[in-house]
Amino acid sequence: MKSFKTLMQDQCLLPIIQADSVDDGLAIAAAMQQADIRLVEVVLRTPASLQVLEAIKQQLPDLIVGAGTVVDEQSLNAAIEAGSDFIVTPAISPDFLKKLAAVEVPVLPGVSNTGDILMAREHGFKELKLFPANLSGGYQFIKALGSIFPDLAFCPTGGVSEANKMDYLQLDNCFAVGGTWIAKKEWVSAREFAKITESCIAANKKAA
Repeated sequence: MKSFKTLMQDQCLLPIIQADSVDDGLAIAAAMQQADIRLVEVVLRTPASLQVLEAIKQQLPDLIVGAGTVVDEQSLNAAIEAGSDFIVTPAISPDFLKKLAAVEVPVLPGVSNTGDILMAREHGFKELKLFPANLSGGYQFIKALGSIFPDLAFCPTGGVSEANKMDYLQLDNCFAVGGTWIAKKEWVSAREFAKITESCIAANKKAA
């Protein structure tokens, strides 16, 4: 099973791209790349998402591009077919975990409680996404998990922001944080992509 953490290398921010059009998605990704971001997640929440993923891979080939909000076999197959370099899910089930364990790209399964965590671990996953982090115990929950599951590492998303990201990143068992705050919709609408670059630079720092 390929390591998601290794794929990220020293990047501690998992930047999330949600775009309504290919042009927007490309512009957001390019702004992130200007901040020395090398890996981005395109969430499958809009009709254009798969086209955005494919376009970024074609036009910004130095970026590692994965699919998020993968929720079932259909969206998993579509993401793989589109060339996704990794898969991120918001939730899991026993059947879905079997399918995720069979893919050849790194997978970050979404968990929200200790039952999910144990189930994902039993299927061989050691790197997990806590989602929604703010409603699932936040950094205190991840901290408490360190003594119970010392072999696991987490990437929280959902309620993570520039204001609280260091609460998570100071934990030994938290290797990254994810969020959309680094690419606000109003910035995209106003074509203020430089703000995305600046936000990513600030968010990808491991120290406050």
